[in-house]
Amino acid sequence: MGNIYFVLFCFGMVLLVPCLCQHDSDDANVYIVALRKAPSHYYRELRSVANGFKYDDSGRTQFQKPRFGNITKTDKRYDISRVHDSLLKKVLKGEKYLKLYSYHYLINGFAVLVTQEQAEKLSRSSEVSNVILDFSVRTATTHTPQFLGLPQGAWSQEGGFETAGEGVVIGFVDTGIDPTHPSFSDKHGHPYPVPAHYSGICEVTRDFPSDSCNRKLVGARHFAASAITRGIFNSTQDYASPLDGDGHGTHTASVAAGNHGIPVIVAGNHFGNASGMAPRSHIAVYKALYKRFGGFAADVVAAIDQAAQDRVDIISLSITPNRRPPGIATFFNPIDMALLSAVKAGIFVVQAAGNTGPSPMSMSSFSPWIFTVGAASHDRTYSNSIFLGSNITVPGVGLAPGTDENKLYKLIHAHHALNNDTTIADDMYVGECQDASKFDKDLVKGNLLICSYSIRFVLGTSTIKQASETAKNLSAAGVVFYMDPFVIQYQLNPVPMKMPGIIIASTNDSKILMQYYNSSLEIDAVTKKIVKFGAVAIICGGLKANYKNSAPKVMYYSARGPDPEDSLPHQADILKPNLLAPGNSIWAAWSYHGTDSAEFQGENFAMMSGTSMAAPHVAGLAAIIRQKFPNLSPAAIGSALSTTTSSYDRNGGPIMAQRSYASPDLNQSPATPFDMGSGFVNATAALNPGLIFDTGYDDYMSFLCAINGSAPVVLNYTGQNCLLYNSTINGPDLNLPSITLSKLNQSRVVQRTIQNIAGNETYSVGWHAPYGVSVKVSPTHFSIADGARQVLSVFFNATISSSVASFGRIGLFGSQGHVVNIPLSVIVKISYNITS
Repeated sequence: MGNIYFVLFCFGMVLLVPCLCQHDSDDANVYIVALRKAPSHYYRELRSVANGFKYDDSGRTQFQKPRFGNITKTDKRYDISRVHDSLLKKVLKGEKYLKLYSYHYLINGFAVLVTQEQAEKLSRSSEVSNVILDFSVRTATTHTPQFLGLPQGAWSQEGGFETAGEGVVIGFVDTGIDPTHPSFSDKHGHPYPVPAHYSGICEVTRDFPSDSCNRKLVGARHFAASAITRGIFNSTQDYASPLDGDGHGTHTASVAAGNHGIPVIVAGNHFGNASGMAPRSHIAVYKALYKRFGGFAADVVAAIDQAAQDRVDIISLSITPNRRPPGIATFFNPIDMALLSAVKAGIFVVQAAGNTGPSPMSMSSFSPWIFTVGAASHDRTYSNSIFLGSNITVPGVGLAPGTDENKLYKLIHAHHALNNDTTIADDMYVGECQDASKFDKDLVKGNLLICSYSIRFVLGTSTIKQASETAKNLSAAGVVFYMDPFVIQYQLNPVPMKMPGIIIASTNDSKILMQYYNSSLEIDAVTKKIVKFGAVAIICGGLKANYKNSAPKVMYYSARGPDPEDSLPHQADILKPNLLAPGNSIWAAWSYHGTDSAEFQGENFAMMSGTSMAAPHVAGLAAIIRQKFPNLSPAAIGSALSTTTSSYDRNGGPIMAQRSYASPDLNQSPATPFDMGSGFVNATAALNPGLIFDTGYDDYMSFLCAINGSAPVVLNYTGQNCLLYNSTINGPDLNLPSITLSKLNQSRVVQRTIQNIAGNETYSVGWHAPYGVSVKVSPTHFSIADGARQVLSVFFNATISSSVASFGRIGLFGSQGHVVNIPLSVIVKISYNITS
């Protein structure tokens, strides 16, 4: 049985320097320095022994019988740290600097606060391979297990939710965690041990006490040195500990691995019971992101390095860069290259696609070793409405109870309910209902208070929660928000309210409400005062979930491919995102200290949307796959998830993609692989994929070495010479479960190698060719034994010249019921026509 280790962090955190003082020079910045010598990387071999399998030299899976025995290791962390210190002293010779981290597992290097001149000195050292300026990053359920078919499918096949994911550790690089939440208790269900292979610690501080970690939450640390050097870290607000002061990290961890059957109670209302995708998997937290400022690459790389050292099985990152990394290709940046080393160590890496959609080419990361997840809707929605006395029903949102359905309530606008001491001239924002002292309680009592939803709600300076509190203090029967005309097409998630209420999210529907209200007022012709409020209404309520079959669909905010930055054909031939998972309106755990959403502050659960919510769905499903197939490589796990996806919604029609931020449901069309990757994840089918596509570290290295001018950069990041690798492997040559051709010049042959991990089976091959392209696959039929491999050759010929992307699919149909999908994407097509 593994042990949980605790370390006491005095004054908030432990760094690699005696104290952390502000650097004297104003032009000092944080730089990430990589050394030429390879990192102290024995993690992969340890994992191989612990899990009873090994990787060959290429990083692909080799099958063998499990071997058990004691595992020992020699920890060289402190030796490496001293080497880094010695180098800094030698190069900078008495100058002031501040080392923040020593990286020793995935990258042999360190993060240091120095001036530009000092950074240039370091870059000229023969021992230094690369010096990179630090950059910023940002953060990018009750029903989704049912929507994904887990209770009757993947869970039941693997022994039920009681064991789903057991023995697998998921590492979260995020905003931390609330350890007191019942989703992370180890008292839920039968006892289970900490996995023996995990070696992380639990950081102990005043706000993260020694009982925070347990057999469920097995490790927790925080990384903030880069933020501290910039003078933007506030230990009181940001918490110098793994404690989540934002809410985002608690949410993502519970989506992937939260306990099963936890009641979701928000604003006093019960919304069902929550469960993570792999409720018996273990959680390790590496906090490197913060509410007020996001995070920085130096801290994120330190978190990833530590997670690999601790031997997590999966890393989940719901983060994206704030900008595209500079350089000859987007792949060459400290985070992606650290993750490449993590994949080499056998760790499956999941990352959110980003919330920069719906424009094409809006993704920031295209590294083929990272499994990238886009966001889709699921079939549960919450809708609200208000029935007006004019016999018109106006739709809206709001997780709120309704008023008495047998009684019509008078509507009173906030501007018409002011007390004698308040005027609109005195307070131009009084219509937002943020202060009960501004209103006449006798006018509002028992009626529906109408409030304006302005841009200040979007910015967070005004809140639904405070307006509801105002209505409650005035003894209103309910509160109605109409959309300010200056808030154009803002997409509003349902928010909780403890009293009857509704938010009319459409400006057009808001006009209907206000026209009815204004036309129902009786105004004295002489005094111009209102003598009667004639408008009445019933709030129908929005606590009941509705279910529809037009799901999933690609959400408007989900980032899209193809890859525009790496524009050379041999760089850009990578399909992203890899697939879709539920990401919209996701109920999950929330930190009691979380301030990311004012409407859910102080609640135990929150409903959030984004690709940040989609990625941990896949991290949890990957944990179940790893539990069943501990001998699969990261690429093979990704293959199992990708080839078993669906490209159809619950109605049997094509998955649709929202194409516009404004009125997204009115601007949609069938999704392409650049919107959805291979398709929407199928949790049950992924546990029985039949065939897998495997890719190893050496393949990724060969791909990087094939990029023109990349050899020095590859050497800088990995310490390995491109002369050791086949530098003719381009994007289409990687053995991925998809084929993307950014430029088809007349014809091209692409090969894929598949491996059978099921029983003996016979497959037939079918395909649908992209427009303007003829496709042929050989062989069209084959029989394959368990564990055997088969090479497929795919012949592409351009039949027209076009720069418009077109799409197709190859399907492998097994005699035992396995279906393997391979999406095809061809952008530029150049045909050769012979004319007489």
